[in-house]
Parts: sequence; C-alpha cells; structure tokens
Amino acid sequence: MDKSNEHTNPEAEIVSMRIFPTSRQILFKAFSDPHHLAQWWGPHGFSNTFHEFNFEVGGEWRYTMHGPEKGNYENHCAFTQIIVPQLIVWKRFSKPLFQVMFIFESISSTQTKLIFKMIFDTVEECNKLKPYVVDKNEENFDRLLLQIPHIY
Repeated sequence: MDKSNEHTNPEAEIVSMRIFPTSRQILFKAFSDPHHLAQWWGPHGFSNTFHEFNFEVGGEWRYTMHGPEKGNYENHCAFTQIIVPQLIVWKRFSKPLFQVMFIFESISSTQTKLIFKMIFDTVEECNKLKPYVVDKNEENFDRLLLQIPHIY
C-alpha cells in the first residue's frame, strides 16, 4: 500500500462496510468493469454517463452523475492503486476532494466483505459531508447488491 494511505487520521475518514453474497472476483469486477459500474454507482435515483474510464494506476475516470430530480455532477478521479482483486484506490480532483479506498476481503467463496473508506485531508472537510454521505453510501451498496446477479 502506498505510504499516503498508511497513516491517515481516523477522524478524517468515513468508513462503510458490508458483506456481499458473492465471490471477491465478482465483486471486484463490479468496480473494475465500466459497463457494470455505470449501472449501480451512486445513491438511489442517480445515473451516470462515463466519459473516460482507464482502469490502471494513473488512469483517469471522468463521469457525470445525473441527479434524480435535477443537477448534473461532474466527477474527475485518477486511480492511484490497484491490486486485483483486493484493493482499488482513487483520488478525486473534483470537489469535494478526498481519496477513496475499496478493500475486498474474501470471507468464503460466496461471501466478500467490502470496506469503503473516504479519506479527507482534514477532519473539518470530513465532518461537512458525514451527515449526508453515510446514508448515501448505504444506498450505493443497495444498488450494488441488485447489480451482482448481472455480473458475469
């Protein structure tokens, strides 16, 4: 793991976890294949248009997230670490600024624990988003759960 992720402040992190009823390889594919990712990424009611998805270290991911009622939200990220099928880390260049770390832990051949960390530079930045993000991350997990049967 790169040194920038080793010594983060837990107070500047939002951590969500869930156990999914699938293998680590299938769950990893839900994140690494843009066809699947576009189907579930984001909270309930959101959709995505991917403009660029270069899944390699240093590769960029640019997309527009379309809100259910109004608004389009431009996103620009770059992948900083990828260990297949264990870890994906990216850094956001669009605001709000933070890093995202997904850790895939195999529990069994049919169960995988997903740890989703949002790592902010400051506690203040984290605290601004925490009241909204925790529930939205759960909605994102709910959408992922529905997508798992469609991953091949």
